[in-house]
Amino acid sequence: MLEIKNLSVKVNGKDILREINLDVKKGEVHALLGPNASGKSTLAYAMMGLPGYKVTGGEINFNGRDIKRLPIEERVKLGMTLAFQHPPAIRGVKLSKLLEKTSRQTVDVKEFSVNPDLLGREINVGFSGGEKKLSEIIQIISLSPSFVIFDELDAGLDIKNLEKLTSVIKNKLLDNGVSVLLITHRGNILRFLEPDVTHVMLAGEIVCSSKDWRKIWKTIVGSGYEKCKECKLPSG
Repeated sequence: MLEIKNLSVKVNGKDILREINLDVKKGEVHALLGPNASGKSTLAYAMMGLPGYKVTGGEINFNGRDIKRLPIEERVKLGMTLAFQHPPAIRGVKLSKLLEKTSRQTVDVKEFSVNPDLLGREINVGFSGGEKKLSEIIQIISLSPSFVIFDELDAGLDIKNLEKLTSVIKNKLLDNGVSVLLITHRGNILRFLEPDVTHVMLAGEIVCSSKDWRKIWKTIVGSGYEKCKECKLPSG
């Protein structure tokens, strides 16, 4: 579904990502771990085509098509979406109106155990951390995506809220064959979604990949991220 080949990205003229390779198949969950400022969010924003993230080399192939020159809206139409770590507040626009204008499928918010009042409020204005994340997930589900990037979904959430949100992701996305890229530096989310492949990014490079997320996380917790660069775990 997604194949990134030798991708390099600059931001404000500075090299941030170098020779990134990533291969995500339909229905797979991949986790991308790394400390702050390692380039994880830059990869997500470059994949979505946000302004200021200049691809200087390589390919971003989505369902067999190189999308690196497509505008954001075209990538979304093809089925790629992103849940931001810090979704912006949008005054004057109610969540219900946004869903009405953008949804590709009807979403019953009662399924998410959410307060119905949320729909009548301005987007992310006065929302709690959990409400912001849930609002993002509801918006994503309404778009019927085939590939979703979650940027630091576990940031600022307690275990109870994280368990609730990951249950929604399983039931509404993974059970329908949607592919997911989880970006995190905390790792709390791993035991709830158990990725098929886990990668570690340091200083703009993916330094190791493994199908055993527990092994990678144990290394990080015990010895820090730099140890991953030393052990160079091969894919598989």
